[in-house]
Amino acid sequence: MKKIVFTLLLLCFFGSNQTFAQKQITLEDIWTKGSFSAKGVAGFNSMIDGRYYCNLDNQQNLLRFEFATGKVVDTLVKIADVTSANNGVAISLYNYSWSGDEKKLIIETQTESIYRHSSKSIFYIYDLGSKKLLNPVKEKVRYATLSPDNTKMAFVRNNDLYYYDFITNTETRVTKDGKENAIINGGTDWVYEEEFAIWKGFAWSPNSDKLAFYRFDETKVPEYEMAIYGSLYPKQEKFKYPKAGEANSLVNIFVYDTKSELIAEMQTGNETDIYLPRMQWTKDNNLLSIQRLNRLQNKVELLIADAKTGKTNVILTEENPYYIDITDNLNFLNDGKTFLWSSEKDGFNHLYQFNLKGKLIKQITKGNYDIDEVFGIDEKNKKLYYSSSEVNAAERYIYVIGLNGKGKTQLTNTKGWNMASFNSDFTYFLSIVSTMNTPPVYSLCNASGKLVRTLEDNKALLEKLKDYQLSEVKFATQKNELGQDMNKFTLLPPNFDSTQKHPLLMYVYGGPGSQTVMNRWSGGNYFWYQMLAQKGYIIVSIDGRGTGFKGEAFKKSTYLNLGKLEIEDQIFAAKELSKLAYVDPTRMGIWGWSFGGYMAGLGISKGADVFKAAISVAPVTNWRYYDNIYTERFMRTPQENGSNYDANSPTSHVEKIKGNYLLIHGTADDNVHFQNSVEMVDEMIKKGVKFDSEFYPNKNHGIGGAKTRLHLYDRMTRFILEKL
Repeated sequence: MKKIVFTLLLLCFFGSNQTFAQKQITLEDIWTKGSFSAKGVAGFNSMIDGRYYCNLDNQQNLLRFEFATGKVVDTLVKIADVTSANNGVAISLYNYSWSGDEKKLIIETQTESIYRHSSKSIFYIYDLGSKKLLNPVKEKVRYATLSPDNTKMAFVRNNDLYYYDFITNTETRVTKDGKENAIINGGTDWVYEEEFAIWKGFAWSPNSDKLAFYRFDETKVPEYEMAIYGSLYPKQEKFKYPKAGEANSLVNIFVYDTKSELIAEMQTGNETDIYLPRMQWTKDNNLLSIQRLNRLQNKVELLIADAKTGKTNVILTEENPYYIDITDNLNFLNDGKTFLWSSEKDGFNHLYQFNLKGKLIKQITKGNYDIDEVFGIDEKNKKLYYSSSEVNAAERYIYVIGLNGKGKTQLTNTKGWNMASFNSDFTYFLSIVSTMNTPPVYSLCNASGKLVRTLEDNKALLEKLKDYQLSEVKFATQKNELGQDMNKFTLLPPNFDSTQKHPLLMYVYGGPGSQTVMNRWSGGNYFWYQMLAQKGYIIVSIDGRGTGFKGEAFKKSTYLNLGKLEIEDQIFAAKELSKLAYVDPTRMGIWGWSFGGYMAGLGISKGADVFKAAISVAPVTNWRYYDNIYTERFMRTPQENGSNYDANSPTSHVEKIKGNYLLIHGTADDNVHFQNSVEMVDEMIKKGVKFDSEFYPNKNHGIGGAKTRLHLYDRMTRFILEKL
């Protein structure tokens, strides 16, 4: 049949309100076939001068492009030359980074993951001028980093810090006491990596002659052990994991002088039960900044340390009645006299400028909204680029503002979730914008936000989606019991009939500062929800109290009592939704993963009269089982606040469960331990509660892998269709 005839038939069908048989989504489409995969753009790696960027072509040749035209200027690195320099053995260039002078390429290969972020790899250095390839360290090491002058490369091997000198072709071992599950030099422990998002624990000074580094003494931290299956006798993997109320690593910061070969300890105070979540060189080669956070995480101090003597001065102190989030928004300016710092001290997250004595110069951003991401500071033109929730907490837009706090301009206006990546001199930026219903569009814009050219619009995917029976996700707000607005998204079945009763499934996360109601492309789960909608289900997600980007008061209202207000908001919202004429109040369900799994467990117990079914994936079931940095930030220690730990733990409410409950966990989850689900199951058995369960051998918190994900979502889908 010719296309024109087919189109006319479509028009006739829709014109007469008849239903045309469109394709139905399958789990294989989502998880194994990649039927709905959106195309991306590798992003531009801006060159130093700001005029050019580089990218790999399909053969992995590294090309240089002109920003203004997008045309290829030349080939910087030919993959054939790299292969030749490696005696004919091919090396992938997909994971590369530049030296500071753009004369060398650091190539990371054969990467082996350790935890969520940390890894070890084989590293090569390719010299663009000589076309020589150097492999200074023949084994897998961690965090190989060139010094600013490109003469040295620091790295971590077996928990000790080393550096290689390219001029003398010698390797120097900086520390000698590294030991697995005991002492870490130049890296961080499990809990710092997970909760402070820091894993590389060293930094070169601006002049390349000093190495500042962390030393973690994990000796007194309790050890967690989990079985790894696959052999006759399962391997027992052990690592240090400090649960709530338990001992932390003793953390110190040192500076090694490559010229004198002396090591100086930075003076961070007599109190050792603290955190040092950030260290960063200032513009002065001898001054190192250190952030010191008390264990309760409600007081942070900014220290400036003399790298030679180790003497420190506290230049800034901030205290909060709740807790303080650590960010990467500390920026020392090139004037050598001032720095930028973010804070929630006026009730919203904003940016401030201080001098090096800690005196406030000005508040740069201000208003009833939160700054999200700082994209960069154009010091030459005295401008700051950032994104915020100013328009809508469920969306992001890009802004520029003067460092004097004036001249704020919104650079992106396309509705949805806007992200940006700027080139080195802030003359261009890569714009990435999407909505929950439309895949990302990648564009190159100038500094004023004007479109230069579209790089990828994903029109092919949009055309493909027209063949499927999809509904549009709608965004709105819903009141909680206090009359506060909560952000909400709703997906109704295709060809929705408001005169019919429909089952409803709520998706929840709900953790402090988090969001599920985001008008951005989400891929897999979006299509799973569409598949369920095709089967007649309504999908709803609501960001209640405790979630982020609506100000400090809303986010921190759950302090010391995690789970209480969060589940009250979900239950109240569910009751309100059940009053809608098209919702079947006897067929309401809730599901979530991690913190969301914890919430689903509370939903099926505390909300037993509301929710008929619940799915908890990798849930915390008692905060006593989770790590101390995250848990104590919001709950303090069990020794101080134990009653609230237990009052809102699913394990304390299992006797209330009367609906259908599915509990899912990976046995090798190093984050939320399998222990959580084991304890929950044990309590349900003791109380005679019926439940369903599924476990995934040797899978971590993400329960990843195409076949595993297919099995997981098939299991959840069958449960929903049978029980809800």
